Amino acid sequence: MKTLRLCLLSALAVVAGLALSSCSNNKESMKESAAAGATPRAIIHTNFGDMTVEFWPDVAPRTVENFLKLSREKFYDGTAFHRVIKGFMIQGGCPNSKIGARGAPGTGSPGYQIKAEFNNRAHVKGVLSMARSADPDSAGSQFFVCHGDASFLNNKYTAFGKLVAGEETLNKIAAIRCVGMEGSTPTERVEISSVEIVEAK
Repeated sequence: MKTLRLCLLSALAVVAGLALSSCSNNKESMKESAAAGATPRAIIHTNFGDMTVEFWPDVAPRTVENFLKLSREKFYDGTAFHRVIKGFMIQGGCPNSKIGARGAPGTGSPGYQIKAEFNNRAHVKGVLSMARSADPDSAGSQFFVCHGDASFLNNKYTAFGKLVAGEETLNKIAAIRCVGMEGSTPTERVEISSVEIVEAK
């Protein structure tokens, strides 16, 4: 199976030059809460801290439903953020990133794929989106959290939520020294211990 990477062949130069928005603007943006109805939130627990996600079922209902389903099934427990590019994003959700798993991190899936739900939500810092291969409908379980302005992904990847807490955790993970050909393999393991679903009240 092809590695589920963001298509960066033509965008690496853009990524290298990405500048983070001002700290105050980012914090303000993350705290703004869109009407989420009765949709639960999720707390991604990692060994670097927690990140709380608010979902966007109004623009990506199937994607939100899939993430909640996998979380409730504990699919993400023990996986890792296996790909980190500071100023761009952190990527996780691959079952092959579990300790002892076979297969290269970034190539795994839940055994099925979901249809893309591209929408008009911008890929800015804190936004949660689905990783995929060249096929638009190849997303499964892998996701990424933007660590900067990634507007070149708008309407090409399915954005389905945003952080409402845990920006400091996102920054910690993004700051890890990385190695490898792409310079995106973290030298410290960033494990997702669990994804806790907090039901709406």
